[in-house]
Amino acid sequence: MKPAAVNTPSSTTVEVARSFDAPVESVWKTFTEPDMVCRWMLGPPGWSMPVCEFDFRVGGRYENRFRNEEDGMEFGLFGEFREIEPLARIVQDERHTLAVPDDNEVRESVVTLTFEEQDGRTNVVTLIEYASPQERDAALATGMTAAMEMGYGVIDELVAR
Repeated sequence: MKPAAVNTPSSTTVEVARSFDAPVESVWKTFTEPDMVCRWMLGPPGWSMPVCEFDFRVGGRYENRFRNEEDGMEFGLFGEFREIEPLARIVQDERHTLAVPDDNEVRESVVTLTFEEQDGRTNVVTLIEYASPQERDAALATGMTAAMEMGYGVIDELVAR
């Protein structure tokens, strides 16, 4: 599959669009079943995910904590599911934390994922809305979209099985 396309439709948003060569049911499962999420959302090589909690229901919470095994640095994503429209749309609050000295800041965003199948291929669009242009730019500077594509490559393998 082609790598994810990244756009910045406004000063506070990032849009990541990616197609998967599988029906929407298969792709949906990788985003909504806890054991599947924990298999693909690992980030770059050398990172682990010691915490992967996922209660997929409206009002349910999730937490993912990532650790760089070389230097011990950690960061986390946690939030709550706001809306779920099966096989079509997920809206969730998301907060990011960095576990580094002197940075206890929590960065907040709203993430909307849409799923659309066309000719046996599923298009997933992730729209991330940040509170400010500075937060959006800081998120992009982390290399998050490259990490997302690494995870999407694992999804390609999972849905091919």
